[in-house]
Amino acid sequence: MQFRRKSPALAFCLCLVAACAPSGAQSTSPQQKSATPPSSGAQPKKELREPDVVYVPTPTAVVDAMLKIANVKKGDVLYDLGSGDGRIVITAAKEYGIERGVGIDINPQRIAEANENAQKAGVTDRVKFINEDLFETDFSDATVVALYLLPELNLKLRPKLLSTLKPGTRIVSHAFNMGDWQPEKTITVNGSNVYFWTIPAKSAAQN
Repeated sequence: MQFRRKSPALAFCLCLVAACAPSGAQSTSPQQKSATPPSSGAQPKKELREPDVVYVPTPTAVVDAMLKIANVKKGDVLYDLGSGDGRIVITAAKEYGIERGVGIDINPQRIAEANENAQKAGVTDRVKFINEDLFETDFSDATVVALYLLPELNLKLRPKLLSTLKPGTRIVSHAFNMGDWQPEKTITVNGSNVYFWTIPAKSAAQN
């Protein structure tokens, strides 16, 4: 049998094709990698609902009355549920010497204002403000809880207050009561009512 020799031109073309052909072992270029980034493990932040109330600042005289009727003092841990611009928490830290104050508000604009006010008052080492739903907040370490909500919100919150707070924890509310849970004290300041309760022993707790 007679073999034909490949011409030099043909051999060159075959070598060129082989060199250009993709290899199964060739690494993938950055552009060819999956466009899906690796998961960092971080959970997306839960979207909060719209605020339940329109923000109305508590007058300074009422703030002072609330803190006095609740006998706020050094060592207290105060939570303000629906803290607005932070004035109750900030006053408690600056004027009454609480150990720690926490403001909870569902509106991020109010949280920004509160943080700015705390910075101006020089109490950021003892207070913090959290953009959170107060009905989902853990405030079980509170010794004092301040409220300025609405009647129906106070009633909705009442079972959680009674079930999670320690006996002896003080609760003070501007303007609105707790339905048939009678306050221990009621005062009126410049036309505004301020109500005060103490969390009873668990055996006597009302729901």
